[in-house]
Amino acid sequence: MIPRVLFRRFADLKSGRSSAVATRLQHSWNYEDNGSQGSRRHKQQAIMAGVIGAGAGVALWLKYHLTADAASSLLVTDKEVAEYGEYKDGMPEYTLEDVAQHDTADKRIWVAYRHGVYDITDFVQEHPGGEKILMGAGGSVEPFWALYAVHKNPHVLQIFEKYRIGNLAADDVGAMVKDMSDPYGNEPRRHITLKPASMKPFNAETPLAFLADSLITPSELFYVRNHLPVPEVDAKTYELEIVDETLDKEKTIKLSDIKKYPKYTITATIQCAGNRRSEMMKVKPVKGLSWGQAAIGNATWSGARLCDVLKDMGVDEETTDALHVQFEGLDTDPASMPYGSSIQIEKALDPRGDVILAYEMNGEPIPRDHGFPVRVIVPGVVGARNVKWLGKIVVSKHESDAHWQQNDYKGFAPNVDWDTVDFSKSPAIQDLPVISAICVPEEGETLKVVDGKVTLRGYAWSGGGRKVIRVDVSTDGGKNWQAVEDLTSDPARHPRAWGWSLWQAEVPVKEGISETQLCVKAVDSQYNTQPENFENIWNLRGVINNAYHRVNVKLAR
Repeated sequence: MIPRVLFRRFADLKSGRSSAVATRLQHSWNYEDNGSQGSRRHKQQAIMAGVIGAGAGVALWLKYHLTADAASSLLVTDKEVAEYGEYKDGMPEYTLEDVAQHDTADKRIWVAYRHGVYDITDFVQEHPGGEKILMGAGGSVEPFWALYAVHKNPHVLQIFEKYRIGNLAADDVGAMVKDMSDPYGNEPRRHITLKPASMKPFNAETPLAFLADSLITPSELFYVRNHLPVPEVDAKTYELEIVDETLDKEKTIKLSDIKKYPKYTITATIQCAGNRRSEMMKVKPVKGLSWGQAAIGNATWSGARLCDVLKDMGVDEETTDALHVQFEGLDTDPASMPYGSSIQIEKALDPRGDVILAYEMNGEPIPRDHGFPVRVIVPGVVGARNVKWLGKIVVSKHESDAHWQQNDYKGFAPNVDWDTVDFSKSPAIQDLPVISAICVPEEGETLKVVDGKVTLRGYAWSGGGRKVIRVDVSTDGGKNWQAVEDLTSDPARHPRAWGWSLWQAEVPVKEGISETQLCVKAVDSQYNTQPENFENIWNLRGVINNAYHRVNVKLAR
């Protein structure tokens, strides 16, 4: 995922206007600053941009140009990348001061990495879609690769080396990071059974076989999706800032204040937008973490209702001019920009929408990886809107302008690629569609046939409060189907059925065969069902991966 690092609009690199940090609009953003939020962010970004330089833009560019191979090979050792950015004999030498002079296209756009100096101007001007990429100049990319270490891999660095023009002066090598500590040096301990998709930031899924064992996923085994380093927050000093831009009101409350509101508990499933992306990658490469089928979990969440907290601010659904509620986390990038997202005002203010400022998960304080001390739980909605380490709420006429709301977590038609994509043409994902998966057996396993039948187990879920009413399974690649009889869920009804269902089925298999393909599809309470294959729903970001789940197995008799 690509964090929003620098200001939304500043000098256009092609215009020749000089700036210590010149940035491009990313994906044709066209937003004006609005009220206190705009002025606050503009001031904060301007201060940080001068310090950090434009290496962020390069880091973002590199993120956009990962292939599926790079995305699926995220656990890279220092040894594997050591050859890149090394000193090269016979090349001219430049200082960081020299690099800083090249901050527009007229002067050529330079950046530094380790011992190397790179001129990336030609990429910006010649590559299709280059002008849409947030790009900068005059800085080192090293502080950003310390943060976004998942993208510091041989594939990306090989692309980067094509733009090498010289060596960095010996006295300046490492100058940008010499006083930096590892931003991931204080991460929480994780359960050894979690299956990492990346280490920095840490992202991992539950072992698939464990997922169907319990209706409530243990907190220690719940999948982890982090975009940035996990912040360390002291519950005693924690504060939540609340702003209503439409009423020009703001206040700050503490954790103890949140706990004074009536406590509500809901059972809700949270799913990453990229769950099952690895299956879509088999059709055609996409960019993103290669999630299996377990970037999803079901837990109980307890806390104050958002509608009650906003009511105390005077926010009333019948009278407010607001259209959105924005959330910002306490996890920040090098420019001190937080993770951000937003939901529609109707969901936020509806008591039956069950949006919770949760301070407990499964009856205990929320673990650090899952948002301690407060996470907003937006049930039925994609995990990206369930902002962790909640630091600020903004009631506004506008969506969040954060990268994750405007330029990620959106779906597109199969014909759209990275050269033609326009993120402004697609709405942000909110409610997720119906999905299911086989947890047992897993791909390639040998399955014991007993009395002509095999046993399958898995999960099914639908967003928007829609309850799963039926799960169908097949043991012949989808030619014939059978409804499962064992379907378990919590008692919540549509349209407030936020939790998943677990299912188990004993299904006959054809005699005389030694291997077959198992399939599953679910139907929700509005009779939505899953698409048959990934070819029809392929999209460049690999989100909303809800085609039939297919598992190829061998049979033992």
